[in-house]
Amino acid sequence: MRLEGKVALITGAGAGIGRTTAFLFAEEGAKVIVTDINFESATNTAAEIEKAGGTALAFKHDVSNEEDWTSIVKESLNKLGSIDVLFNNAGIYFIKPIADIGLDEWNRMLSINVTGVFLGMKHVLPVMAKQKGGSVINASSIAGLMGASGHLAYGASKGAVRIMTKDAAIEYASANVRVNSIHPAYINTAMGDYAAKMTQMSQAELGKRVAPLGRFGTTEEVSRMVLFLASDESSYSTGAEFIVDGGATAN
Repeated sequence: MRLEGKVALITGAGAGIGRTTAFLFAEEGAKVIVTDINFESATNTAAEIEKAGGTALAFKHDVSNEEDWTSIVKESLNKLGSIDVLFNNAGIYFIKPIADIGLDEWNRMLSINVTGVFLGMKHVLPVMAKQKGGSVINASSIAGLMGASGHLAYGASKGAVRIMTKDAAIEYASANVRVNSIHPAYINTAMGDYAAKMTQMSQAELGKRVAPLGRFGTTEEVSRMVLFLASDESSYSTGAEFIVDGGATAN
């Protein structure tokens, strides 16, 4: 029960890494606030947690909308009393040559992947500071650490998350609030399926090409890293990158 007594807010928790992390957090004793742009998916995740004996709230959530953040944080505090962990997980992805990226596509990528993380920290960090503690985990990517063809927009968004994480970590360290980023490579999710399709390879082929371990990662492998950062076991870690990439950035 590594998160016993804690309340965790997870964005994009209707599917993929967010959903797996929500289940793991609940198993480890956390009360989970499940948010997703797809309310049906969020509701399903929360219902499964409740069915297993846990506590969960579900919200429809556009992470780029400040009013959504204001209302979700307020209602969560009213119902659960605190927010001890924030996993800024929601994000979008596309692969496209620079010259083919539309301005509307660029703006949407940044509004979700960057503004969404900013708004999460803006509205939750002061709550954690008032509580004298908390942990924020921001989902970046190995695309925020290294370049790749077709990844200008995505890499820009994830590079921004990496630096924003460090800025926030320094600003809130005196309040005993920690902020770290995770940097996965290709994971066995819908985004992984999309990447395989765009590169005209199977997941197995792409995994062998990208990662020295020779495969895609699993959502469980990422969620266990998030659990470590959410728990008190990582109490001396802040402003740091935690890489979950099967060795891809070691090449």
